Amino acid sequence: MSGGLVVRSVGRRALLVELPDAERTGALHAELLRRRAAGTLPPVAEIVPGARTVLLDGVPEPASLARRLADWDVPLAPPADGDVVTVPVVYDGPDLADVAALWGVAEDEVGALHSSYTYRVAFCGFAPGFGYLTGLPEELHVPRRATPRTRVPAGSVALAGPYSAVYPRATPGGWQIIGTMPDPSVLWDPARERAALLSPGVRVRYQLLSRGSAPDPAPQSPEGLGLPGARGTS
Repeated sequence: MSGGLVVRSVGRRALLVELPDAERTGALHAELLRRRAAGTLPPVAEIVPGARTVLLDGVPEPASLARRLADWDVPLAPPADGDVVTVPVVYDGPDLADVAALWGVAEDEVGALHSSYTYRVAFCGFAPGFGYLTGLPEELHVPRRATPRTRVPAGSVALAGPYSAVYPRATPGGWQIIGTMPDPSVLWDPARERAALLSPGVRVRYQLLSRGSAPDPAPQSPEGLGLPGARGTS
């Protein structure tokens, strides 16, 4: 694991660990959380994963922790299973035909294919509550749109590169939109103890809905799933 790992100081009490790929980033993030839960990690206030980085903030002795990180041997094992958040989707997006063509399937097959996988939140960013979900096989990765939209509606379910995501609010964006989550308000709720529903490590399943149908009564909130203490959060 130490091969290709670079640890940089950020201010006086933070470290930024740079890694060569997303797989090693996920493995290090999971190991940090495991060691913190076991009480074998030095004090760290925040552990924040990115695409190829992990930020450790609030570190009383960053130089000492940096030396320890350089010597870690973190196995590239699959992350432990945690709870699953269900995201209902009506597959009616404006880029559905383009994605179907890229995948070599009919338009009405996109939803069944996209919802057949279990995803995991690799990291969050771009907008509050926006989680970057991994889990699509490489042959289903799609490019961003050549021309970004000036406004992507809240609840849009979209694809870009290796990631799937749901827009928690209306913003500009260049992802390929394949569907709509009927009620995206659950994705980000500042009044909730944990505002973001989709935090790093959480698993996600998309539930295919037909137009006008209601989602199954599966829990879609951290409280309903018991997620405040779930593995994979930071």
